[in-house]
Amino acid sequence: MAGLFRSTATIGSMTLISRILGFVRDMVLARVFGAGMATDAFFVAFKLPNFFRRMFGEGAFATAFVPIFTEYREHRSEHELRGLLAAVSGVLATVVAGVTLLGVLGAPYLVWVLAPGFGDQPEKLALTADLLRITFPYLFFISLVALAGGVLNTFSRFAAPAFTPVLLNVAMIVAAAVAAPYFAQPITALAWGVLAGGVLQFLFQWPFLRRIGMALWPRFRPGHAGVRRIVRLMGPSMLSVSVAQISILIDTILASLLAGGSVSYLYYADRLVQFPLGLFGIALGTAILPTLSRLVSNGRSQEYATTLDQALRTILTIGIPATAGLVLLGYPIIATLFQYGEFGAHATVRTYQALAAYAAGLVGFIGVKVLAPAYYAQQDTRTPVRVAVWALTANILLNLALIGPLAHAGLALATSLASFLNAGLLLRVLMARGLFRPEPGWALHLGKVTLSVAVMALTAWLVTPPQEVWDRASAWMRALNLFLVVGITGLTYLVAAWLLNVDGVRRVPRLLAVRLFDGGRGGR
Repeated sequence: MAGLFRSTATIGSMTLISRILGFVRDMVLARVFGAGMATDAFFVAFKLPNFFRRMFGEGAFATAFVPIFTEYREHRSEHELRGLLAAVSGVLATVVAGVTLLGVLGAPYLVWVLAPGFGDQPEKLALTADLLRITFPYLFFISLVALAGGVLNTFSRFAAPAFTPVLLNVAMIVAAAVAAPYFAQPITALAWGVLAGGVLQFLFQWPFLRRIGMALWPRFRPGHAGVRRIVRLMGPSMLSVSVAQISILIDTILASLLAGGSVSYLYYADRLVQFPLGLFGIALGTAILPTLSRLVSNGRSQEYATTLDQALRTILTIGIPATAGLVLLGYPIIATLFQYGEFGAHATVRTYQALAAYAAGLVGFIGVKVLAPAYYAQQDTRTPVRVAVWALTANILLNLALIGPLAHAGLALATSLASFLNAGLLLRVLMARGLFRPEPGWALHLGKVTLSVAVMALTAWLVTPPQEVWDRASAWMRALNLFLVVGITGLTYLVAAWLLNVDGVRRVPRLLAVRLFDGGRGGR
């Protein structure tokens, strides 16, 4: 578990840099473009290549590729390992290039499907199609980036892949803050920034691949035995990831039918939820897949179950206070980060409504990120598909039930509720198959975390200024107040959890110290 923690900490620290720059990026976007027609068009145009990225990139592809690549590394020769990588990269590049070309040529039709609410606004529809033609080639480069990241993660080189998204944020910040005024339609600069970010990410990872002797030299060999195995695993995995992404696309379609700005409110709220999800949930999920794959490959089933148990406990330790923090401090966070220029108080209120709804599902979101790799490590990609279909069906029904009374916030809440169903079913099947049994102490652990969060919530209520203070305060005063409030609230939780001996909290400083001293001696 210490090794998994160190891997998660490495990924999390790099992700922290990326997420901070992501907030800077979104602050620039909010200040320069606000929440209106242009941003709605861009977020739709950016969402579609992201959808396919999840299918061909770090989502479905990684879940199928990493277990097979790990198996080859553990039990085959280096020549066979290089051959597998060459064949996989060749097939992946060819397929994604074809999809990219179709996406560029069919951009107007894709927009009609993705955002039918734009149909009665010809200018908005045309702008979205133009932006999509620019952003879609991002898919080609980010798919190769995902392949490179999977290789590096298998070799326990977690830092470079986790740092790579920083380059996308930098490219988009430069595009919005520097290049936008030079374009007839300023938002177009942002689309070019996305494409530039994809190229930079690929170029950044190349030297790290060469350092471990795994540079990508593609060969189109679809008949390679390893490629066929990956494709067989990837088929159901693509369906699984597609179900999750289809849920997001449905939210976008429905949001396009609501009042202007609704797509943007959901985007900004999702970005804030992605901070703890990426910093911890995705980091843990990324680290645990190669770890569990190695344990399965070597027949160490008890260690597999213990590792999963500890990971799930840690989800509660981090996820519950993160949920409470986003709900209690969401308005101050949004006001501090975004409420400037074109982004007014009305947009802050609407974004907070979506944020509170998304935050309610944070533990479920993180749970899926950890539980799904437990199946992928077993080379079972079919079960997550079946579970995801049930979750998607529930999400659609909840969307239809909640969009009326809650508008865009109802879409966010439906997604959150469906995430708990997804995680719960994944956990239930693992237990039914005997692959996981909760170790003793779960009820006590949950009680300790809940009590610590209650103390934290009371502290947040006492020290947080009222809403009107945040609306009137200057940018620097907002930032200072937010720093103090978040710092005091977070420290309160940590102290309470320390005193209650919440599982894992007291172990963190010791593991960090070991990591630090190992690093000082050169490590291993």
